[in-house]
Amino acid sequence: MMTTNRPVALVTGASSGIGRETALGLVAAGFDVVGTSRDTSRVTLLDGVTFVDLDVASDTSVTDAVRQVVEKFGRIDVLVNNAGIGSIGAAEETSVAQAQGVFETNVFGVMRMVKEVLPHMRAQGRGRIINLSSVQGFIPAPYMAVYGASKHAIEGYTQSLDHEVREHGVRSLLVEPAYTRTGFEANSGKPDTPLQAYARQRSTFDRLMADAIKDGDDPAVVAEAIVEAVTDTKPKVRYAAGPMAGRARMLRFAPARVFDKQIRKLAGLTG
Repeated sequence: MMTTNRPVALVTGASSGIGRETALGLVAAGFDVVGTSRDTSRVTLLDGVTFVDLDVASDTSVTDAVRQVVEKFGRIDVLVNNAGIGSIGAAEETSVAQAQGVFETNVFGVMRMVKEVLPHMRAQGRGRIINLSSVQGFIPAPYMAVYGASKHAIEGYTQSLDHEVREHGVRSLLVEPAYTRTGFEANSGKPDTPLQAYARQRSTFDRLMADAIKDGDDPAVVAEAIVEAVTDTKPKVRYAAGPMAGRARMLRFAPARVFDKQIRKLAGLTG
């Protein structure tokens, strides 16, 4: 086993987008970084980043990946749960099986990683877990009900976990991006039982989503927030990733009627 005096960060979904920029940002911050991908043979290597294969939807894969990191470096100081998938479509159009697939990665994948990494952090008496949420983890997401539900789940899980692990020197924190220039929209699952009743509004929402992502934050902006959450000496429970996310957070303090009206306007909804 190779041991290191440098802190070690494990970043899931590090082959592109937010995960890639986060891995690079943590290398620059002085970390030994392990990035994961479901198929590392197709990954463009990054200086200072060791890649391992990982499917967060598989118990066996998660156990094996964490074992490899501990065997190589002897420690895990930071876990960034970035791997996730999207889902776009009306709630009625989305089958339970499709929803289960989203939760398998976005929620249970996070839980698998935490359960494997946390014993090592407790033994060290220190560690930091960063879970990627979304502004849709605290505001409604029309035509993204399943995705929004998965992020609401991460918000609750992360905050509860944080209270449990503080006495062991570990913190569990949230980073909340808004629209980001990644392949999210193109790679999101579409409704597997589309209904004509929602076709027009869904089409409007799809156009708005594509435009919002095109004009969204650079993944590096989100990575900066993640590195801040990792390195803060007095960490906050949640970090807004970029100005758009900061503005979205302010919606929570609006009167209920104003909040409801603004959500419908942003989503292009009528009626």
